[in-house]
Amino acid sequence: MLELDLMDETNTLSEQTIELVEKVLQFAADQQAVKSGSEVSVTFVTNDAIQEINRTYRDKDVPTDVISFAMEEMGEGEIEIKNADIPTLLGDIIISVERASEQAASYGHTFERELCFLAVHGFLHILGYDHGTKEEEQEMFGLQETILQAFGLKREGHGQS
Repeated sequence: MLELDLMDETNTLSEQTIELVEKVLQFAADQQAVKSGSEVSVTFVTNDAIQEINRTYRDKDVPTDVISFAMEEMGEGEIEIKNADIPTLLGDIIISVERASEQAASYGHTFERELCFLAVHGFLHILGYDHGTKEEEQEMFGLQETILQAFGLKREGHGQS
C-alpha cells in the first residue's frame, strides 16, 4: 500500500473523486510492484498555481495539466540509502483541476477519468518513466492506458464513478 497524501487546494473536488484518485494510484502501485509504504503526495491546484510552479521549476510560463517531482532521482555525488525500514518518499504530483476539466470536455470523457489519467501519468513519471522519445512515449502511454482499463476507467468515460 502507498502512503498517499491528497490535498485539494481548490476545495472543489468531492470526497468520492479524491477517493477515486487514491484508489487508482493504489492500483497503479500494485501493478508496478511499488514497495509498500512508499509515500506520494498529490496536490490539486488551480491553473494560476500550476503556472507559477511551471514558471519557477521548469521555466515555462504557462499553465499545464500535471507536474511531478520525483524524490528518488540520484543526483551527482548523492549516496543511495539502503534501509528497508525507511519509507520511500517517491515524490509529488501536482494536478490542475481546471486543465483536467477543460481536457475532459475536449476529449469527450468524464472529469474523473481525466483526473485519474493525469494522476497515473504523474505517478509513472515519479517511477522513472518518460516520453521524450517515440519509444518511451509508446511505452508510457500504453502502460497508462493498460492501468486505467484494468482499473475500469475506459476511454469513453463510462467506467467507474
